[in-house]
Amino acid sequence: MTLGVTQLAYIAATSLFIFALHWMNTPATARQGVYAGAAATAVAVGVAWFQPGIVHHGLIVVAIAAGFAVGIPLSQVPLTAVPQRTALSHAFGGLAAGLVGTVEYYLWLLETPERLSPFRVGALIAEIILGYLTFTGSLMAAGKLQEVKWIPQRPVTYPLQNVINFLLLVIALILAAAIVSQPAAARGALLFPIIIVLALAFGILLIIPIGGADMPTVIAILNGYAGLSAVAMGFALDNKLLITAGALDGSSGLILAIIMCNAMNRSFTNVLFGAFGQVQQTKAGGEQKVYKSETPQGAAQVLEQANFVVVIPGYGMAVAQAQHKVRELYDQLKKRGINVKFAIHPVAGRMPGHMNVLLAEADIPYTDLVEMDEINADMPQCDVALVVGANDVVNPAARTDKSSPIYGMPIIDADKARLVFAIKRSKNPGFAGIDNELYFSDRTWMLFGDAKNVVGELVKQLAGESH
Repeated sequence: MTLGVTQLAYIAATSLFIFALHWMNTPATARQGVYAGAAATAVAVGVAWFQPGIVHHGLIVVAIAAGFAVGIPLSQVPLTAVPQRTALSHAFGGLAAGLVGTVEYYLWLLETPERLSPFRVGALIAEIILGYLTFTGSLMAAGKLQEVKWIPQRPVTYPLQNVINFLLLVIALILAAAIVSQPAAARGALLFPIIIVLALAFGILLIIPIGGADMPTVIAILNGYAGLSAVAMGFALDNKLLITAGALDGSSGLILAIIMCNAMNRSFTNVLFGAFGQVQQTKAGGEQKVYKSETPQGAAQVLEQANFVVVIPGYGMAVAQAQHKVRELYDQLKKRGINVKFAIHPVAGRMPGHMNVLLAEADIPYTDLVEMDEINADMPQCDVALVVGANDVVNPAARTDKSSPIYGMPIIDADKARLVFAIKRSKNPGFAGIDNELYFSDRTWMLFGDAKNVVGELVKQLAGESH
């Protein structure tokens, strides 16, 4: 393949990646955005495959087959598992970058040491540090999201935690500087594996202190790290497509992380070192708070008399896979001429856009999905707020309790509705580990149980199918 054809293919792939990001800004064009991204990846792989220097075509075929063998099952996971599947994808991307950087360094060191310029070696080291910490960090995030028994969901903190993490990073940078100062020196072969081990350990220690409440932001940050490792790989290999694709991936991930941090009124450093999600001990001798329970029958009677209902979905809806029952409830209410809207909090669920994806799967009109800032203005006029498995994102403590770990986080103002029905599996707190003051309000009635079953009962009552 000639250089001119290669460069044209790179421009085409880059353009497709840019269009993919643009089209995924809205549900109307999201599908073609996915197709554009897949096409860009196929072009990039094809161009790389047919470069003159490629001699092991059989190994490439084996690698592609292995990718399909892993990728096809991962594409068939339920939507509730998409957050951890996304984390696994970041892990694979980080591992790929780390392995490529490792192989390239030793290959050049042993065969063509003249290629090891300080800039190129610096790029390789940046690639492996970002790649390997993304690998282990993403595995930890996936484990927390999957609720793997030996990986605690709650933050794990210990004395001098941040100091130890900082020292690991400093040691890795010192070793990197020693290699970069003399790129072709034999000592690099010994120091390089130490940097790899430190990067792997840093990825684990970086995620262990972070609780489940911060996982949406963590996933976005890890996405950014994976993209930056691809950028470093592009500089090391002098591959412009890797640089541009990695920059798009890294910048979009970091921008999304900033959006998520703003949605929680938190900073990057607060997310990475704040241990948000730690269970707080209940104060002894405090006033015993009492829930008021309601039955689906009673709730259905109230709902059918309402004029304006706001449904606030959360992770509980995802766990119960209740989105289709929620659609049936939506249809029953709309039949009665009731105005129904869905209030979407940016960090509801366990990944950015989690609720949007679930509700779109149930074919709920996107025009009825309203972002938090817009719906809050209408909450005082809301007759019934139906909270379906949401917790921290509707907790008034974020506005009133300065001692709360979620204080200052923007929330959906469910407490301003005239009446609240809250569907919840149990009396356990949410990811932030604190009680939700909304559930003890005079205007709130609890519907305890699996969200799919409870919403299903509401649908039966409204449809007149009860016995």
